[in-house]
Amino acid sequence: MSSIAFSRETLALVDDILSRYPEGCKKSALLPVLHLAQQELGGWLSPDVMNYVAELLKLSPIEVYEVATFYTLFRLQPTGKYVLEVCQTGPCCLMGAEKTVADLEKKLGITVGQTTADGLFTLKTVECLASCGSAPMMRVDDAYYEHLTDSKLDQILDAFKKGQTPS
Repeated sequence: MSSIAFSRETLALVDDILSRYPEGCKKSALLPVLHLAQQELGGWLSPDVMNYVAELLKLSPIEVYEVATFYTLFRLQPTGKYVLEVCQTGPCCLMGAEKTVADLEKKLGITVGQTTADGLFTLKTVECLASCGSAPMMRVDDAYYEHLTDSKLDQILDAFKKGQTPS
């Protein structure tokens, strides 16, 4: 675990985050620090990375594991470059989310939870992404892709394959 460490710049961000909370409340910084860890330390939260965060914040490892496993924003295994998160709650399903998932599985040759052989895409279903009025929809990083159709999925996947951000 000794090789796992934040850069000096990220440690400065962690210090800034910690300064926002009263003494003895370091656990309050856990969510933003886990986001930083996922971003900087490999794109996912391995047990070693979670242990590092626990040590950094002076928390028990289980306190970090409980939070990391609760939120779907945290990845607990390696993923593709693009993680396609399709909302699967009731309103989205009524508007075609299940078909969207099936279409993505067919187009990518994988099932939910898997990553394409080229390491480009991981397909996930998630709970509410708070965009019920524009279903079916998916999130990739911080971008929302709404009112998805078969042709829109093709355009989005093609753009990502070319290393572009879909419009």
